[in-house]
Amino acid sequence: MLQLNIQNETSRLRAVVLGSAVSNGPTPTSEQCYDPRSREHVLAGTYPKEKDMMLEMEAVAQVFRKYDVQVFRPKIIEEYNQIFSRDIAFVVENKFIKANILPDRDREILALEHIWLQIPKENRITLPEECHIEGGDVILWNDYIFVGTYTADDYSDFITARTNGKAVKALQQLFPHKIVKAFELRKSNYNPKENALHLDCCFQPIGNGKAIVHKNGFLVEDDYQWLLNFFGEENIFEISKEEMYQMYSNVFSISEKVIISEKNFTRLNNWLRLQGFIVEEVPYAEIAKQEGLLRCSTLPLIRE
Repeated sequence: MLQLNIQNETSRLRAVVLGSAVSNGPTPTSEQCYDPRSREHVLAGTYPKEKDMMLEMEAVAQVFRKYDVQVFRPKIIEEYNQIFSRDIAFVVENKFIKANILPDRDREILALEHIWLQIPKENRITLPEECHIEGGDVILWNDYIFVGTYTADDYSDFITARTNGKAVKALQQLFPHKIVKAFELRKSNYNPKENALHLDCCFQPIGNGKAIVHKNGFLVEDDYQWLLNFFGEENIFEISKEEMYQMYSNVFSISEKVIISEKNFTRLNNWLRLQGFIVEEVPYAEIAKQEGLLRCSTLPLIRE
């Protein structure tokens, strides 16, 4: 049995699910895209190729091997995109919570059944159908569960609105001893620079009490100000609209000190090293074309 344990984003990683780009399927049509950045690349003829994405994911797998992290992979579904394992489930403490995601992606969770069956039954959680949630919107920070959401009346008009208010309430009921703090995110179906697909696309805490933040990703300025006050302005790495578009906040922590980052994120990676972090650089620019990066393609199961 797997003894799950996730309390935050930065404790030493011991076990993780890494998505897969094997048999990723044909390039979608623009109408089939779930996010504006994928759509942009489909229309431009620059949508990523399977072989390139496989190489990028293997680079991440090598970093995990270097740090002695146990890596699980989804079972391969032929001709199906299984890169973004963070979307389909997430772990809070010792609970494995199935995400209620876009109906077209329901098959993805079936590919994790070999992991699901290794978890004690009482720790397998399936939320009610009306609770829409994806793992990229859930960020754990010890006593806090930060949740990205969109609660306006036009929620159903946005394919980019992935987590609703009912899911936020469900998390509060599941974890009454935690503070569940919701953040309203900016959504756009067509402009990737005005769309925070998930909370981790515009915010992520990293080791030593620091965080990466993009102000415009938040619909309510008070939410952004709350984060500045919570972490302290001196601990915030503020990213621009272009950097959010490149997915600068979607790095992944192996520990308090070690962060996997995209090799082209020069400004961020230099800052991280100045702060004392070890930065493991990998190529991930092709996968980023689908509006997801390192955190999106990883699902942590055990941290010390």
